[in-house]
Amino acid sequence: MSCIILEDEESAQEVLQSYVDKTPFIECLGVFESGLDIPLKLLQKADVLFLDIQLPELTGLSFLKTIPIPQKVIVTTAYKNYAIEAFEEAVTDYLLKPFSYERFFKAITRIRNQQLAYKKVQPKELFLYADKTIYKIDIDEILYVKAEIDYVKIVTTAKKILILDSLKNWKEKLLDFRFIQVHRSYIVNISKISKVYGNLVYIDKEPIAIGKKFKSQFLKEINH
Repeated sequence: MSCIILEDEESAQEVLQSYVDKTPFIECLGVFESGLDIPLKLLQKADVLFLDIQLPELTGLSFLKTIPIPQKVIVTTAYKNYAIEAFEEAVTDYLLKPFSYERFFKAITRIRNQQLAYKKVQPKELFLYADKTIYKIDIDEILYVKAEIDYVKIVTTAKKILILDSLKNWKEKLLDFRFIQVHRSYIVNISKISKVYGNLVYIDKEPIAIGKKFKSQFLKEINH
């Protein structure tokens, strides 16, 4: 993915540029202080436009109305009161300054997932942000996903990663892969099942309880 940063404050430019630089699946094509300075060909090439609202010559929202290419737009601003107008212009996200890298990563990952879904491409890996680190996870290496209150723990063959998310979201992420929910707190990788004994499914040597409401569908899936 590629992006353009439209921002007139140097400190805000530096923050966005640093966030882009540490994100492995996006590159910056240019940083501009005015929308009038962006070459049309470069604008057409970009997948994402980071757009400040308070800009010289032409406000961000006024510039947005002139864009002929419907690329994804993420507003970055210190002002809450433009949100309704921005979403009426079909922006993808609205980040209030100062925003964390975690919030930035969530916004840009959502766009990446939308693009992959549109292209009908099944990603073989996921990028997860936890403990100020970006982890690249091979989907085939995930053993199971466990809900832990407001977090989920992703357990792979090599590591365990705890992130702020929900099991419901992960069920949707893994919908096109061979994963199944076996308990209100667990989604398991079917290909990693070593055996099923009674109400327990073993992922390698680790037993995981099968919930009553999930057992019928689970047995149907593995028999199929």
